[in-house]
Amino acid sequence: MKPDELLNALHVAERLKDTMRHCYTSGGRRESVAEHSWRMTLMAYLVSDEFPEADMNRVIRMCLIHDLGECFTGDIPTFLKTEGDEAKEEELLYRWVAGLPEPFATDMRQMYDEMAARETLEAKIYKAMDSLEAVIQHNESDLDTWEPHEYELNRTYAYDRVAFSDYLKELRAAIRRDTEEKIAESEK
Repeated sequence: MKPDELLNALHVAERLKDTMRHCYTSGGRRESVAEHSWRMTLMAYLVSDEFPEADMNRVIRMCLIHDLGECFTGDIPTFLKTEGDEAKEEELLYRWVAGLPEPFATDMRQMYDEMAARETLEAKIYKAMDSLEAVIQHNESDLDTWEPHEYELNRTYAYDRVAFSDYLKELRAAIRRDTEEKIAESEK
């Protein structure tokens, strides 16, 4: 990639540092999309030994690029995002990706298609990391930042996305215990 092309791509991606998510950090400020992407990528690296048959380099790349569409649309929480929102984000993202130089345009488009289909082991791992990181972050944020429906959401979200892996089912159960402890402490 030519230096100017690289800089242009990085300037677009930089928007994710200022694109705020619905969730808050343990320090009480809104979390950025870039922070979420970074930590789920770290999670993928840290669980890589649990998936020796997976191409974890590909998973890590999926984690890095998964929310680039939010450079154009902002973050819409999963419980508010409509099919129309998803279609608009995909259209804007795919237009931007098509303008990248090769091999990145083709590689990223193929990864996005693979991620959307969620049929490969790698796509399943990426999606589990995406969902689990969000639940972990909610557990780390102050309960005052939770909306009423998020109590149940934090208890139930992502079980379907970890069903393919005994390890991830165990991790989800541990996250659920953290949720229950957090809620119980607040009720004292």
